[in-house]
Amino acid sequence: MPTPSNISKSMSANRCKDTKPELIVRKFLWSLGYRYRLNHKRLPGKPDIVLRRYRVCIFVNGCFWHGHSDCKYYQTPKSNQDYWIPKIRRNQERDKAVQQQLAQMGWHCITIWECQLKPKRRQATLAGLAYTLNKIFLDDRKPKPYSIDDSETRMAAEAKEEYTERQAHK
Repeated sequence: MPTPSNISKSMSANRCKDTKPELIVRKFLWSLGYRYRLNHKRLPGKPDIVLRRYRVCIFVNGCFWHGHSDCKYYQTPKSNQDYWIPKIRRNQERDKAVQQQLAQMGWHCITIWECQLKPKRRQATLAGLAYTLNKIFLDDRKPKPYSIDDSETRMAAEAKEEYTERQAHK
């Protein structure tokens, strides 16, 4: 049975940067030629990976720390539940608020869960990420439809008549 000191030592060894799932995503993006920034301090929530050119923030979340629902890698701890349940709930609420802020600023947010990068699902997840980035890039650069309303057409016709009259009086 784990002792509190063993649990504490184990938890303190967890990193918040350069985790294995994050490195998998970063190596994949780099191999496809995507260039990015890490933990951009000027953006809310300091996203794990920021692709400024595409206005995309990628969050690589650990299933336990962010409370990934219906995931076998997230189980509510049996000890100290008065601490862990509110903590994980706060993490989820913070994640949602950060993504809403980024969306209001015009950023696209992508969340990749740790369980999606396990060997069985990794290729499909990374292919889906590449597809999503390409779609975002193309959608953002799609030509915007231009429409002329009736008032602009009337003004142009009136300007043409004035011009024609001035030319006739010369």
